[in-house]
Amino acid sequence: MKVIKIIIKILFILLLILTSIALLYIGNGYNMYKTAIEEMSIEDKVKEIQSKENYTKISELPQMYINAVISVEDHRFYDHGGIDIIAIGRAAINDIKAMSFVEGGSTITQQLSKNIYFTQEKKIERKIAEVFMAFEIEKRYEKDFILELYLNTSYFGDGYYTVKEASQGYFGKEPKDMTDSECILLAGIPNAPSAYSPTKNPELAKQRQKQVINKMIKYKYLTQEEADKILEEE
Repeated sequence: MKVIKIIIKILFILLLILTSIALLYIGNGYNMYKTAIEEMSIEDKVKEIQSKENYTKISELPQMYINAVISVEDHRFYDHGGIDIIAIGRAAINDIKAMSFVEGGSTITQQLSKNIYFTQEKKIERKIAEVFMAFEIEKRYEKDFILELYLNTSYFGDGYYTVKEASQGYFGKEPKDMTDSECILLAGIPNAPSAYSPTKNPELAKQRQKQVINKMIKYKYLTQEEADKILEEE
């Protein structure tokens, strides 16, 4: 009995320590979020984004491109309130297995938060601040507008920071004129712009395009037959 009591006491102490550490990280993340908001409000950030010369409205984008982005970045985007618990749980398990940040589980709203307020540095406090910011953004704006903002704050490689810049730069055309193949290729670039830029690594860009297509098939945006036809496009 004494051994059991000692084990219970040790477990209780460990639980207290872990809870204290978690609360410390949450507090630091919240402070980071509050500081960011105080330095510049979300409304002012949005105005700044919309003032970009090549700001691209979602109405200017082909549905194929939007479907590709949703499939590869956040397929439950229209169903969650800013964070995806399932994706976070999966990422946490993979990170624990690897003993490193190998997977983030971030939603499009979290990625928007990171793009406009925080650094790309993989720190726990930053991830927590990102969650607080995502909730705030979801409270204020509709999903389509959040997606629009995300697509105007993502980096597409080669110095392109909006869909319009990337479409004109890579394909020499307006976003609305992109082919299905070009839409899907472009959707895969922001995950790793330096690796998937079609001007620098065309083979890797093509491999990434196939990954996006597989996601689109998985989430019922494309049939296998439709996917095969797209892959045949030059």
